[in-house]
Amino acid sequence: MKYLVVSDNHGDREILVDILNRRQSEVDYFFHCGDSELASNDPLFETYNVVAGNCDFDPGFKNQLVVKTKEDTIYLTHGHLSNVRFGLTQISLEAKEVAADICLFGHTHQIGCEAVKGCLYLNPGSISQPRGPIQIQSYAIIESTENSWEIQYYDRTHAAVADLHFTFKK
Repeated sequence: MKYLVVSDNHGDREILVDILNRRQSEVDYFFHCGDSELASNDPLFETYNVVAGNCDFDPGFKNQLVVKTKEDTIYLTHGHLSNVRFGLTQISLEAKEVAADICLFGHTHQIGCEAVKGCLYLNPGSISQPRGPIQIQSYAIIESTENSWEIQYYDRTHAAVADLHFTFKK
């Protein structure tokens, strides 16, 4: 299974359309980790699984989603309600509570991924406003197999970022 993960486009609808048009034929699921600043009934969200961020004020968004696929149970949240700026402790408890093997979040605008105790934690960074040491407008694709997760980050032009490729055993 392939999962595309994007976050924090902050009103830039066209980049979400561009990503969808570019990747729709190769990706099984699309995830948006919040701060779209779009309406919850936007047609894009018929494809993207989306949650509310701290800049999303439409009450139609949920704060968390759990999506079960053939390979994984995925917990999706923005992260602001899980205090991700202060570490992964709270969000890891939330993911564990729903028996997730993948936890997706945004909010910090910083790229990050790690596997801890059988769960992959991934922040795709921000597609519009990156922060921190890696100043790349980014999204990620996770390829999930029975035995591993392979993660590749991409920049806004859809080019793979060579130094941002990771493989974790399940």
